[in-house]
Amino acid sequence: MNVLVTGGAGYVGSVVTEHLLIQGHSVTVLDNLQQGHREAVLAPAELVEGDVCDTKTLERVFLHAGINAVMHMAADTLVGDSMTDPRRYFHNNLVGGIGLLNAMLEHGVNRIIFSSTAAVYGEPRSTPIKEDHPKAPINSYGESKLMFETILDWYRRAYGMEYIAFRYFCAAGATELLGEDHRPETHLIPNVLKVALNKDRSVSVFGTDYPTRDGSCIRDFIHVSDVAQAHLLALERAHNLSGRVYNLGNGEGYSVLEVIKVAEKVVGGNIPVEFCPRRPGDPVTLIASSERAAQELGWKPRFPELGSIMESAWRWLKDHPHGYGQ
Repeated sequence: MNVLVTGGAGYVGSVVTEHLLIQGHSVTVLDNLQQGHREAVLAPAELVEGDVCDTKTLERVFLHAGINAVMHMAADTLVGDSMTDPRRYFHNNLVGGIGLLNAMLEHGVNRIIFSSTAAVYGEPRSTPIKEDHPKAPINSYGESKLMFETILDWYRRAYGMEYIAFRYFCAAGATELLGEDHRPETHLIPNVLKVALNKDRSVSVFGTDYPTRDGSCIRDFIHVSDVAQAHLLALERAHNLSGRVYNLGNGEGYSVLEVIKVAEKVVGGNIPVEFCPRRPGDPVTLIASSERAAQELGWKPRFPELGSIMESAWRWLKDHPHGYGQ
């Protein structure tokens, strides 16, 4: 199958591309390289440098690449930025997504796997969170993703678009070849490990007065390879399961301070901490129920332990202390 991966030079997108190639698929990556890296696109995938909001670029890709299906991962994703610049998030995550769907319709491509987010739930009323949990985003990033899920369902009903959406919790870890290199880096695990590499003086802990067991936020971490495996299963089964939405997480939560303790065991040393005020838009606890994905997709995390996730990230970061391209 010829698969278009938007955002395929980014963290999750590059690992999804790697897994698609391993399974024998042909891959075209569309990425504007604002957050992605040319070096993260493995051969023989073809990289088209361009923006999903550019209709001419989309037209060129669909005309010449013979696309059969799309994995849509291109998006602005920083919660804090989405609170101060919602215009950009709604433009890139909605306008760009609608343009992509319209290009798919024009060229007879009717299968899409969409990267959504646990941020659609807002502050959870119960945990672990199931897919039918009330949706109440508390930042424009989560709102934009929820809106696009709704748009996808209207395209399914009106035009026969086949889709599956995944609500990620906290993707983390690395493969042997690919890892996490955001600039700026906002994710917890790489920031913790950068301190261990003496790239930063301390790791910031945002909020110590949350109603949790140690006062810091609690999150559910899922290995990026397990996220990629779910996408391959969805690609095979989108026809029979079109319109379904799945959480991707391990079903176990770790506080920020607990993550730091696990990292200290992995690296064999102390990691200095700086305590900071809460960040706007951060929910207290996010823990997934992935029972639906297990039952309907046959998906099961292969790397459920935080220690193994941390170790894979640490191996990659030691081999790439300056990230890609340096």
